[in-house]
Amino acid sequence: MVPHLVPRWPVCLFRWRAACTLGACVPQSAWAGASRTPGPGSPRGAVGTSPLVRRGGSSSSSRAPEVMLTRERYPVQRLPFSVVSEEDLAAFERITPGRVVTDPEELEASNVDWLRTVRGCSKVLLKPQTTEEVSHILRYCHERNLAVNPQGGNTGMVGGSVPVFDEIILSTALMNQVISFHGVSGILVCQAGCILEELSRYVEERDFIMPLDLGAKGSCHIGGNVATNAGGLRFLRYGSLHGTVLGLEVVLADGTVLNCLTSLRKDNTGYDLKQLFIGSEGTLGVITAVSILCPPKPRAVNVAFLGCPGFAEVLQTFSTCKGMLGEILSAFEFMDAECMQLVGHHLGLISPVQESPFYVLIETSGSRAGHDAEKLSSFLEHVLDFGLVTDGTLATDQRRVKMLWALRERITEALSRDGCVYKYDISLPVERLYDLVSDLRARLGPQAKHVVGYGHLGDGNLHLNVTAEAFSASLLGALEPYVYEWTAGQQGSVSAEHGLGFKKKDVLSYSKPPAALQLMQQLKALLDPKGILNPYKTLPARA
Repeated sequence: MVPHLVPRWPVCLFRWRAACTLGACVPQSAWAGASRTPGPGSPRGAVGTSPLVRRGGSSSSSRAPEVMLTRERYPVQRLPFSVVSEEDLAAFERITPGRVVTDPEELEASNVDWLRTVRGCSKVLLKPQTTEEVSHILRYCHERNLAVNPQGGNTGMVGGSVPVFDEIILSTALMNQVISFHGVSGILVCQAGCILEELSRYVEERDFIMPLDLGAKGSCHIGGNVATNAGGLRFLRYGSLHGTVLGLEVVLADGTVLNCLTSLRKDNTGYDLKQLFIGSEGTLGVITAVSILCPPKPRAVNVAFLGCPGFAEVLQTFSTCKGMLGEILSAFEFMDAECMQLVGHHLGLISPVQESPFYVLIETSGSRAGHDAEKLSSFLEHVLDFGLVTDGTLATDQRRVKMLWALRERITEALSRDGCVYKYDISLPVERLYDLVSDLRARLGPQAKHVVGYGHLGDGNLHLNVTAEAFSASLLGALEPYVYEWTAGQQGSVSAEHGLGFKKKDVLSYSKPPAALQLMQQLKALLDPKGILNPYKTLPARA
């Protein structure tokens, strides 16, 4: 039997029962591979500027139909870049001997995004191992006017990591070495191609953790995380990469190496140049190394999964949570009932609590188990007594913690199996976070199969998803630009954490004024005057 939060139970008894019985209520096979979900939060992208996702999330071409070329699906024109010649290939072979890939089958995976919504036609993939090699590559491409597409783990949601046409793919996959780690300060310096999950293991063995955690941690690269300013599941506790990244090494478009790889917490000398490249999506330079501050590993981690009778109660639970849990609160996620239905239907995951209109996942991380348990007990008793929570379960050991997190992390995977998915990643004032979901359900009616909302409530970040049996131009027309206009009307952001990439570059004006757009264009022209770095991405095309 699944334990429930009942006011008359002592919370210590509830905690013990939850930890002992949770594993029995969820089949082990249903959770297999949960920690290696291929992509974070929620995606987007397809026809026009549509955030359409095809049925199925596999990136294997042998299991899914071929993805239409981006140049055929979207109204985009190739810029006047040079075409790679045999002489160019010979030059690249001299720079990266044995690491120039031209085999079409090997190139296929790097030409397609993991959502299988966009596909380039690059004929060359380069695999440098050092910053010097990246510098030589970009210097050569700059002289030859060859466009370059930097690529990390290719887990992006907005088509920013794959070519649009025949850009040269510059992969950081072999730049995967830890340069240094300081056991007192917790400062990690590593190459850009290190996989986030492997870095997490590395620092956890030394009693630290990475300041970010994503559903794509098994595939994504730290350089790509920084280039897209990835948010993720620890944002509430540790903030954005703009704060935790201490230094960067970046290669500019002309091959110049910008070494700002400092490990200092404080450095107030001139402009903080690294901030330009955090979130620039590879359009201003190629990140080759990162210095990042890692917090100490928590000694006690608890995860509560709770059912709430309404979104008003979700908000009140969050306010109560912040006040009563304070410094140990590390995550506050929410999902609606339709999300739970989808992970159950498509993935076989079973809810550990009784059916509710909304669910919240709360994580606490601290240094003393007894102290955290006391605070959590008081909080749970309070939300039960006031009717903010109707049911719940709690986990303290790592295996069961991962099981509860999988209910939240695998929503994207479940949605990808539900048909065509229109996905939006937006920031809104927290009190209005769910209003758009309710609004769209009424607006779309039977046109949509499902309209769901979930996300990082603690950060004001909504992942809005609409599914349909097949792509519909009329459904897309009902969604856009309505979603962007609604978001702009609330002073929100059309991209909370996934970036703009190729798919959202043309809606940037809903979140930024003309003066800001002009300054961004000027910065791009200054640092990349020929426009060879990740063209067709992030910024709208000039008129």
